[in-house]
Amino acid sequence: MATLIDTCGLSCPQPVLMFLTAVKKEPDGPFSVLVDNDASRENVSRAARNSGFDVTVNEENGIWRLEVSRQA
Repeated sequence: MATLIDTCGLSCPQPVLMFLTAVKKEPDGPFSVLVDNDASRENVSRAARNSGFDVTVNEENGIWRLEVSRQA
């Protein structure tokens, strides 16, 4: 089961820092990151990819769910 990281209402760099802190605790993931703005969506996705993860993005009602898992 993916670790949920809810960053709604936060602006960068807080969502990225929350994601990176979670990766330190659980290096293999997976993670489900909730964001509510474009900058956070882009920055968390970039940080995840740079850390060796695949990212799938789904949007519903202005909330993006970033499904983050280790690359195979």
